[in-house]
Amino acid sequence: MKQINRALTVFAVLALLVTVNSFAAKMDVHTSNQFQGPKANTGTVTHYVENGKSMLKVSNDFKVPDTPAPTWRVVDSNGNIYTLDAFKIKSGNNEKREVVVPSYIGNIAKVQVYCAWAEVLLGEASFSQPVK
Repeated sequence: MKQINRALTVFAVLALLVTVNSFAAKMDVHTSNQFQGPKANTGTVTHYVENGKSMLKVSNDFKVPDTPAPTWRVVDSNGNIYTLDAFKIKSGNNEKREVVVPSYIGNIAKVQVYCAWAEVLLGEASFSQPVK
């Protein structure tokens, strides 16, 4: 009886490991280096896919710069720059710490925080390799 219990335990552990590994393989998550710049110089950004959508999310330690119009921008591996949404939401004191990347953007090499009002780069974070 002890041998059967041990065999079942080993089987259950192996099944759990296989399940976790296959789930982790489907989770394609990439984290950038730390933001560097005059106003955006804390935290990182993570790229992942959720429900078929490419997403970017800043880390909890990222501080949205206190400027008039901090905006998400991405740069692809060819140097093309795409302006996305504003970090600050007009209603209340809310921040948009996560953004959907449009499907027409083929890859992301860098994520920038850009002040759309002053037209100046506030900070930038890079991925070790462009992410899709």
